[in-house]
This record gives sequence, C-alpha cells and structure tokens, in this order.
Amino acid sequence: MNQDAGELTEFCPLYARAIDVLGRRWTGLILRVLLTGPHRFNAILSAIPGLSDPVLTQRLRELETEGLVVRRVLPGSPVRVEYELTEAGRALEHVVREISAWAATWLARTSTS
Repeated sequence: MNQDAGELTEFCPLYARAIDVLGRRWTGLILRVLLTGPHRFNAILSAIPGLSDPVLTQRLRELETEGLVVRRVLPGSPVRVEYELTEAGRALEHVVREISAWAATWLARTSTS
C-alpha cells in the first residue's frame, strides 16, 4: 500500500468536518454562485431553483460561521446586504470545478442510461 492510500484509510477529523460543512444540501450550489462574485440575497435565491428563503438564510449563516462567506452591509438607504466569499471560500474554487467536471463525466452517463 502506498503512503497516500494509507492516509485515506485513517479517520481524519478535519476531513470529516469539511464534509459536514460542505456536504449540506444547497451549500455547494451557493458556493458555486458566490464564486462568480458578491451577490445579494435575492440574487443567490433566484440563481438556485428550489432553494427557499429560510434554508438560504441558514446556509449563509453556517458559511459565515465557518469563515467561508462574509456578509457586508452596503452604505446607503435602503439598507442593502451582499454576500461574498472569503479567501478560504475562494480557495474552494478548484474543488467546485472538479466536482462539476466529475458530474459532467459520470452523472451524465447515468442520467442517460
């Protein structure tokens, strides 16, 4: 067994936490939208069919708590808020792209079978 395979067989609490955070329903889609730049709440909501207001609110709060998203109150009246990825959130871009590529290759096959 090579060293990399050995590392994969051991339980890793950090990996488990990452999967817990990133594996929640809608989170990947929210991150994918925010990778294109800062968005206001309703712009995120309308970009993801089926996502509800309460769930988006909850996921954005979770992503803020984890340090992946920052909530910015924009100056002016009325009050406007936008959400933006932090450096840690932007670092997930290659992960999101790899998942998209994997889905295009493997899930496209199973959906046409």
